[in-house]
Amino acid sequence: MRNDALRNRERILAAAEAVFGEQGAAGSTEEVARRAGVGIGTVFRHFPTKSDLIEAALIHHFGRVTERARGLADTDSPIEALRALVSEMVETGPAKITLGSLAGGRDQIPPRVLAASHKLRAAVEEVLRRAQDAGQVRREATIDEVYLLIRGLAHASAAMPASPDTLRRAAEIVLAGLSAPAAG
Repeated sequence: MRNDALRNRERILAAAEAVFGEQGAAGSTEEVARRAGVGIGTVFRHFPTKSDLIEAALIHHFGRVTERARGLADTDSPIEALRALVSEMVETGPAKITLGSLAGGRDQIPPRVLAASHKLRAAVEEVLRRAQDAGQVRREATIDEVYLLIRGLAHASAAMPASPDTLRRAAEIVLAGLSAPAAG
């Protein structure tokens, strides 16, 4: 794919995540095109149907957060890596939840979306494990529990939007609860 086509695709996917995250099923491909700064024909060349666009936006979301998690896994401060990742997942969670429901919901997740979500989960688990190995996070905390906490905050924010500061503080409270107790 040409560089300009790749840039257009990236802009379309970012716009789709924003539009459908904000407007749900009422979001339109026309609004996606407008926010991406491309014509509607460009959107349909990349994504022939609205469903294709929603699925691709969800895969793009998972891929972006997975890359972020992998990059954070190599940082010097495992707890700061986990903090940054949990905060990002909480902040972007409402859009992901909306995209997921538009892509078929929990019982009808397309295989490519499911594969992308599994890659993200593995990357998050690696960040969690590193923080546990460093003695910064409770040993008994599991990836299932961390995901439940992230999903809980994301669902709450999707149902009743919260300010970025409130989401950040809520994520900090969750992380404080995950922190390893001080030796004493």
